[in-house]
Amino acid sequence: MLQEFLDGGRVDAEVFSLRPDYRAVLLAVDGLVPGPSDHASDMLLQAAEASAREALNGRPVEDLPHVAAWREAYTSFGAKPQRSRNSLEALLRRTASSLPRVNRLTDIYNAISVLHQVPLGGEDLSSYAGAPRLVRATGTEPFDTAAGGAAVIEHPDPGEVVWCDDAGVTCRRWNWRQGRRTQLREDTTAALFILDALEPMTDEALSAAAENLSAHLARLGPDVRVVRRLMAAETTFEEGD
Repeated sequence: MLQEFLDGGRVDAEVFSLRPDYRAVLLAVDGLVPGPSDHASDMLLQAAEASAREALNGRPVEDLPHVAAWREAYTSFGAKPQRSRNSLEALLRRTASSLPRVNRLTDIYNAISVLHQVPLGGEDLSSYAGAPRLVRATGTEPFDTAAGGAAVIEHPDPGEVVWCDDAGVTCRRWNWRQGRRTQLREDTTAALFILDALEPMTDEALSAAAENLSAHLARLGPDVRVVRRLMAAETTFEEGD
């Protein structure tokens, strides 16, 4: 099931035309045992906070090379990066005080995002309708989100880069805001993780982030299974862990 799910995923040519250097690693995982934040996830978040302080050391977050690359990518499809911050930048800005402690699954992927300086999204795989696709939106796709504490349906801007499935948008502006329908929940046992990379992040650094995430997910249950797929402009491969 996990392999079939990833096999159906795709990145449209229009996205690669926008950024030929774009690569994504998708991890489909099942066998997760839900649980609250614990000592191990807290220690990992503390390590991420310390890593961020060292990387920044008084420099602006937007000057970090991978953050700067994502700001350029946002500008390329009409988004304003100072208003719509990619998920990596948003997390790094929170390390000045403290990263959130949510549950051990969310804590792990947030920490890996900061430690490896890579945008990383996590979603409930069981809530997907079909396979994940990265496309440039028409502007008519539904996006299930919240505003003022109430559920609302929004629509992306035409040409915006979005992750979607057969039911609508799952994440707007590449890696800015995830939808409610597929968000990780307290009872999530199967999840999809998406790691996004642009130059100057290397393939080796992206792979190391995915491997580190897989290793930490493996402790969340005796039967955890991870299947991985790299999506890039010229090649794709699948790997089961």
